[in-house]
Amino acid sequence: MSFSAVRQPEIQPSAGLEFQLTLLCAAQRQAFLREGPPDYRKRLENLNKLLNLTLKNEDRIADAISQDFGHRSRFETALTEIFLVIAGIKHARRHLKQWMKPRRVATPLHFWPAKSRIIPQPLGSVGIISPWNYPFYLSFSPAIAALAAGNRIVLKPSELTPNSSELFKQMVASAFAPNEFTVITGGKEVGQALSGTPLDHLFFTGSTAVGREVAIAAAHNLTPVTLELGGKSPAILNDDYPVARAAERIVIGKMINCGQTCIAPDYVFIPEGRMQEFTAEVRNATAKFYPSIERNPDYTSIINHRHFERLMDYLAQAKQSGIEILEINPASDSISRDVKKLPLYLVVNPSEDLKVMQEEIFGPILPILSYRSLDDAIAYINAHPRPLALYWFGYDTASREKVLRQTISGGVTVNDTLWHICQENLPFGGVGHSGIGSSHGIHGFRTFSKEKGVFYQAGPGASLLYPPFGKLARRTLNILRKLV
Repeated sequence: MSFSAVRQPEIQPSAGLEFQLTLLCAAQRQAFLREGPPDYRKRLENLNKLLNLTLKNEDRIADAISQDFGHRSRFETALTEIFLVIAGIKHARRHLKQWMKPRRVATPLHFWPAKSRIIPQPLGSVGIISPWNYPFYLSFSPAIAALAAGNRIVLKPSELTPNSSELFKQMVASAFAPNEFTVITGGKEVGQALSGTPLDHLFFTGSTAVGREVAIAAAHNLTPVTLELGGKSPAILNDDYPVARAAERIVIGKMINCGQTCIAPDYVFIPEGRMQEFTAEVRNATAKFYPSIERNPDYTSIINHRHFERLMDYLAQAKQSGIEILEINPASDSISRDVKKLPLYLVVNPSEDLKVMQEEIFGPILPILSYRSLDDAIAYINAHPRPLALYWFGYDTASREKVLRQTISGGVTVNDTLWHICQENLPFGGVGHSGIGSSHGIHGFRTFSKEKGVFYQAGPGASLLYPPFGKLARRTLNILRKLV
């Protein structure tokens, strides 16, 4: 597909980033005020534009992402990025009319015949800062919600995926005016400047450390933020669940995108006495799914050499500490720093002082911990920052409900991994260190909307409570206190 030339604002670091971005967002806000909130037809048109861009550029998207990674499985891109964006757009189209309707809510009896409604309104100009690990999905999934809610968008994709970011810029420019939807590219200084720009909402996906900086910068302008962060997402294997099935599903959850997934299982609790069985089944599952690594088109590379070396440092520190490390490399492929492909490593019962247990791993390293009682596993999870995801494998209802009740996480998949992120009717988002706010479906629509409460007075109103406050006013107040 060839893109028509549409003039887009160029961000020049030498010309004052904050000033340029302030002008850009101000132009979007002025257009929003001039044209008014877009109606249903206009929002549907914008969603259809995004859908057509996605369908017409599938191959180019996959090519650009693979170039940025060095190698990215094309099927993984089709499944975890393009499919999810298409599904999100179609879900929004089906439900948009209902989402936009004012909602009548109950009014207390003593205010009758008045009525109350909630009216969703677009915020105006919103910013989206997306990460490198799923560059298309994590850029355009929040954009779906923002467009459905009737907003204008400034999108800053990651500088670590320059080919993808440039393609997204061209795609959006071919279908949207700059005051509707603009993609800006550049280094981290552009993202920092956007964080400090007066916006009506800022949606950031990335690490907890950077998310904290984004929130501080946005607070200067009282810009509301949604932060989709990460953390160390645990999986718990109960003693009644088939180990082989759990191993397969944990391997898939860990090895999609070579572990570079914010909700990948970061460590696993195994019942005491079943460690050897679990590691054997992980070997079997890995050999089944990834019989080779280096030249396997289904096996994704680490994004860059810095992250590759970071993962190698985790392993080196654990090895120096005497921790057992199991390399799962079915074809005994070489570990090539050139192609940046790492096999799966199991780190058995690591100590808490190791980086592999302190930092989000974001790669094919999986710590596995033995536990004696479910209470021990729950206590460990609750002693650490609340994770973005949690995975429970078990059939016992009481144990499952105990884990769901006594732990707090962004989301949960039971007897599998990852799939809760694909459910458009479920909110997706973190809690505490793993994030603020939520997205997907109606939840994303509400994130990018102002839900305005409106009270419609009718009848005599509250005239009996007007001053001067005599006996009638006091009697009326006493009656109201009994009614509430």
